[in-house]
Amino acid sequence: MLRLWLQRVLALPANSRQSSPRALRPERSRIGFLGCVLVLVLAACTTTPLPPAPVNPATPSVAEQSMVLQVSPATPLLSATVQPSKTFTITISPSFSPTFTLTVTPSFTTTFTVTPLPTYVKLRGKVTIAQAVCHYGPGAPYLYKYGVYAGSNLEILRRVEGGNYIEVQAIGGNNPCWVRMDYMDIRGDVNALQPVHPFEVKLPISPYYAPPTWVRAERNGDEVRVEWAALNLRAGDDSEQTPYIVEAWVCQSGQMVFQPAGTYLTQVTIRDEAGCAEPSRARLIAAEKHGYTRPLVIEWPQPVLATTLP
Repeated sequence: MLRLWLQRVLALPANSRQSSPRALRPERSRIGFLGCVLVLVLAACTTTPLPPAPVNPATPSVAEQSMVLQVSPATPLLSATVQPSKTFTITISPSFSPTFTLTVTPSFTTTFTVTPLPTYVKLRGKVTIAQAVCHYGPGAPYLYKYGVYAGSNLEILRRVEGGNYIEVQAIGGNNPCWVRMDYMDIRGDVNALQPVHPFEVKLPISPYYAPPTWVRAERNGDEVRVEWAALNLRAGDDSEQTPYIVEAWVCQSGQMVFQPAGTYLTQVTIRDEAGCAEPSRARLIAAEKHGYTRPLVIEWPQPVLATTLP
């Protein structure tokens, strides 16, 4: 219907083509107007109608919504208000670690002072008397071991402290004995020889006899009288030499000296003075032909002014 109507409206009279341009202007204006109307009608006809929405008294109609949108198109339908989030402040308390107090205990380091050992020498000497007795111990009362003769060259090994005896042996030998120092011509310094305390000299010990059963000492001023029980020997065991020796380490003239007091009796007197720092001491030995009894220590009375070493 619409098309037929438009055709009728738009149809031009046959003689319009021959009309003048001025006559054609009203016709062209009418045709333009009708074209615009046609475009609007076609646009409305091609729009697909929406299904009718349920009527809700509380819900605004589409027309009202369109009016709202047309009135304020720039106003957002929904407005969101952003609330600032809460800020949580976390306070961290400092952690207290236990404090350890280090107690340093000083360590004591033991320091050893090394004292260099003195260097001793062995000397050579020649016997100057016709015959010299060489003893088992460093003194005249000790048992005879063997004799050395004038002109004999000997090796000198040691010297006794506080005495005048030296230990000798044949050169390259191994059987030493003790001889008086002044019986030999010694080549070299005697003080360079190794010293030995008289109580450290090893004597031959008898396996058959025990020491005397008792010994005692009594002081009278600077004199000390020592007496002891006799040693009864079996027949044939007598050494036929000095049977008793009191080995005394005593003070004389301000110096400690070794005095081996030998006797055939059961008593002896020894001089022991005051004035030495080291205490005096003594012991008793008895001889038989196989050797000496074990030493018997004497309880020695000290001089009045004697002092001991610190």
